[in-house]
Amino acid sequence: MPSNINRGPRQIWRAFIWSLKGLRAGWRVEASFRLEVILFVILFPTGLWLGDGAIEKALLAGSLLPVLAAEMLNSAIECLVDKLWPELHETAGRAKDMGSAAVFLLMINMLVIWGVVLLPRAF
Repeated sequence: MPSNINRGPRQIWRAFIWSLKGLRAGWRVEASFRLEVILFVILFPTGLWLGDGAIEKALLAGSLLPVLAAEMLNSAIECLVDKLWPELHETAGRAKDMGSAAVFLLMINMLVIWGVVLLPRAF
């Protein structure tokens, strides 16, 4: 194992700080991320409250985090693509569209989970 790989507490702390910097940048720059965080703040406790048992609570609340994670990845893709191809480029546009589609699919997943868990109670 190479000696230059530091996997101790200091590296974990640095990774944590870098993650916070990424979240801060996402909040500052991405309106979609801000909206999704606001929805998360509302829906996460709502999911814990409405869920009947641990599995339902985990499904309702847990279906929200992948949307935020995908939004961050989509934002990273868009940032990188914009830097590498400032002019319009078909492949760059496709990459950005696919990142957006990933967020959309996870939002559909969240809606399906919430619907499957909660709609039967309404009827």
